[in-house]
Amino acid sequence: MILSQTARISLRPRSGSIRYPSGVRLLLLSRHGRSVQNAAGTVNGDPRLDRGLDPDGVAQSEALAPQLAGIEIDLCVTSEFPRARRTAELALAGRPVPTVVDPDLDDIRVGDLEGRTLAAYRDWKHGRTRDEPFPGGESLDDAARRYADAFERLLARPEEILLVVCHEIPVRYALNAAAGTDDLDRPLHDIPNATPYLFDAGSLRRAVDGIRALAGRG
Repeated sequence: MILSQTARISLRPRSGSIRYPSGVRLLLLSRHGRSVQNAAGTVNGDPRLDRGLDPDGVAQSEALAPQLAGIEIDLCVTSEFPRARRTAELALAGRPVPTVVDPDLDDIRVGDLEGRTLAAYRDWKHGRTRDEPFPGGESLDDAARRYADAFERLLARPEEILLVVCHEIPVRYALNAAAGTDDLDRPLHDIPNATPYLFDAGSLRRAVDGIRALAGRG
């Protein structure tokens, strides 16, 4: 589910209503705004080499702020990448929301393909299995398992409403796994920049379990 307009929601229990155990009840999972490397068509798996958002990415991230304005976000979690952290800053527009960084949400570690074109990245992947590491980097299955670990840690947190800003691949994996597909890489549709997808605790649990079930397949 995509949150496409300003939301006025509250998941806080009203007086006299049923109280649920503490923990995640709503996760807003978003890709970062468009980056300089996105615009250039190059791959970047090292946060130290991230060149940040391009002007369109800044505008996308700022446009996310009014969509989130009516939601009482308890915690923001981002990857290490400056593009994800800046997206969160702009989307929260100075709101006093605590933010933590989880490196397990980082983009795919592409090793020797760092800075190469997206076409070169796709050419290298063609005909290879998910468990074959990128030269000097990690495999897609390695990345999937750390994404599952990161999402499971979110489920264990006491906060109820979380904003998570990371990258296209972990968002895609979570959507595919929660939907019960048999292919983490299946292109259900494009993952737009700075657009949140909504998960409750049950769908996030399905995502964790699904990613783990599929990550061992070559």
